[in-house]
Amino acid sequence: MRQVLNTDQAPAPVGPYNQSISANGTLYVSGQVAIDPTTGDMLQESIEVETKQVMRNIGAILKTAGLSYEDILMCNVFVTDMNNYGRINTIYAEFFNSETAPARALVEVSRLPKDANVEISVTATLK
Repeated sequence: MRQVLNTDQAPAPVGPYNQSISANGTLYVSGQVAIDPTTGDMLQESIEVETKQVMRNIGAILKTAGLSYEDILMCNVFVTDMNNYGRINTIYAEFFNSETAPARALVEVSRLPKDANVEISVTATLK
């Protein structure tokens, strides 16, 4: 059974899609950028601030489904500058421990929605 899961604790989608969909024991979280859900502003003071807000947005969506970061199976990370790889990893590592960190792909792209510098989508297992 397919179920749409949205929360006002994460930013509203910037296009015709939902924040997340659950189906067959899996939660699919749409790509998140660093929009503050309270103000609607993009947080781009630094790549660290941006990455942290992206991860917080993901966390809010996971919480709506009764999940945590430990339930994430796969992260897809899109960046506009691979030179930020190490700085993104530093913040990313704050949300996972090495034993439960999910699989991940990180790719450089030419542009992201809202001129974001990082976007992350995740797939998680439902409890």
